[in-house]
Amino acid sequence: MSRPTLVGITGGIGSGKTTVCRIFESLGVSVYYADDQAKQLMESREDLVERIKAIFGDDAYQSGKLNRKHIAEKAFSDKTLLEQLNQAVHPIVKSDFENWVNAHRNEKFLLKEAALLVETGSFKDLDKLIVVVSNDELRVARILKRDSHRKEEDVRKIIREQLTDEVKIEKADHIIRNDGASSLIKQVLSIYNTL
Repeated sequence: MSRPTLVGITGGIGSGKTTVCRIFESLGVSVYYADDQAKQLMESREDLVERIKAIFGDDAYQSGKLNRKHIAEKAFSDKTLLEQLNQAVHPIVKSDFENWVNAHRNEKFLLKEAALLVETGSFKDLDKLIVVVSNDELRVARILKRDSHRKEEDVRKIIREQLTDEVKIEKADHIIRNDGASSLIKQVLSIYNTL
């Protein structure tokens, strides 16, 4: 049975992945937002909720919602907790993605948007990879505008901890420069027509 071409789309925080995905969606392409879907599954799947509570304690949830601040503080200070979280979440998201692909099997290609496709190696399960790149100053400005709860030094720390654009570009089939100078729409259309 043939399936659609699976295309990953990734980039560092604030690079503009979501904006690029919205342009693809306006062209009729279906997008699986892996990070958003993971958060949703971490709140809706009872078995996953129990595993996360076992790893991070009952404080991992507040009024049924994921306490992301608590989990982030614990996970980033103890890498073994982060590994346990990934081991709990990734197989469930992978299975959810496979079901989603199956539901969209009549489409020519599908996009999977995720922040850590290269870091986790999961880009290898896809047919193509698009990397969205942008300079650090633009990224910081975008994130501060989007996330009022973040401070500039926190944003710069996240950027430093993520893989560099250069490393991601080595794995990329297509690169989108979201620098404010190049037309995003033209770049997306070019890739769309190629795919």
